[in-house]
Amino acid sequence: MKRIIKIGIDVHTTSHTLCIYEPSLTDESKVLFRTQIIPKAKNILKAIKNFKEHNPNDEFDITCGYEAGYLGFSLYRELKELDPKLKCVILAPTKMKIEKGGDRQKNDHRDAKDIAECMSSTDCKYVHVPTEEDEAIKEYLRMREDIKANFKKIKQQILALLARHGHLYDTKCYWTNKFFSWYKSLVFDDELLKETLDEYFIEYYHLEDRLEKLDRRIEELADKEEYKEDVAKLKCFIGIKTNTALSLIVETSDFKRFQDGSLYSAYLGLIPGERSSSDKVKGLSLTKQGNRHLRRLLIEAAQSYTRGIIGYKSKDLKERQAKCSSEVIAYADKANTRLRKKYYHMILRGKNHNIAKAAIARELASFIWGMMTDNIAL
Repeated sequence: MKRIIKIGIDVHTTSHTLCIYEPSLTDESKVLFRTQIIPKAKNILKAIKNFKEHNPNDEFDITCGYEAGYLGFSLYRELKELDPKLKCVILAPTKMKIEKGGDRQKNDHRDAKDIAECMSSTDCKYVHVPTEEDEAIKEYLRMREDIKANFKKIKQQILALLARHGHLYDTKCYWTNKFFSWYKSLVFDDELLKETLDEYFIEYYHLEDRLEKLDRRIEELADKEEYKEDVAKLKCFIGIKTNTALSLIVETSDFKRFQDGSLYSAYLGLIPGERSSSDKVKGLSLTKQGNRHLRRLLIEAAQSYTRGIIGYKSKDLKERQAKCSSEVIAYADKANTRLRKKYYHMILRGKNHNIAKAAIARELASFIWGMMTDNIAL
């Protein structure tokens, strides 16, 4: 009978700490070996080989794992490339059940043991490893979001500088042709102040051009054969366009690993928390455990359901839906009508706008799961 072995790896840039742990159904679980090595995949395999050589008469079922972090999936892929038969997992930090308190001691060896113990738990949650192409597109999309954040910051800096010197635009419709005409008509007492603003606007136009270029590239990526159909389906929902659709696809990777839409919502951290004791049940705010990037995109998409007439479809939405089958369109229309109606109903009952939007985002995630797993029966 094979001995079950879990190898927890605490990873750092300067070293990897390994804890070889043998779990047991009784209280006889024990640490068999600990070591600290130079951070290279081949050294992990060498440590496993040495452990086996010291126990030549035993057969082992070995699984090694590390906590998701700065290494991403690189160590996993290196290990699988060197030894395709090796079982390797990546643990989700938010799902690791590590007791806090106690003697409050923390070091690399204890962290490696904690990882090995978590791997021994039956309800341990592992991170899904995407394909290299999905991961590359994910990084590209997130890079675009970083540049968009810089663009937003430049806008805020320009408006703040104008306000500090008494130049307030009389409407809230910024960054329009009328706004730029107003700015060009301003007279500044100091030429250096005008020069400072011009430098800000140079950066503004630079980032605007970059975003347009990146958006064109994202459209090209979404038009690839493996993504084209799924992107078109997701764009049938109100508030979801190419960037959001492609992000959902490459970051989720495999929608079928979730049994239902509620589990997908939980994966995104869109379900409310709960603290219950005896007959007392206390609801909490969103758990916010999971993919923060997708959660934000769906909250933004939910904003589109807060306005407009129930059942109305814009010209842009009709054009997006024209590329899909009647079954897909009917399913999306059902979702769009239900979510908009639900938002208005919640607001009329006195619910907070942000709470209502979170509820819409949660249900939208379930509809997305249904679309991506072909559970679209009406």
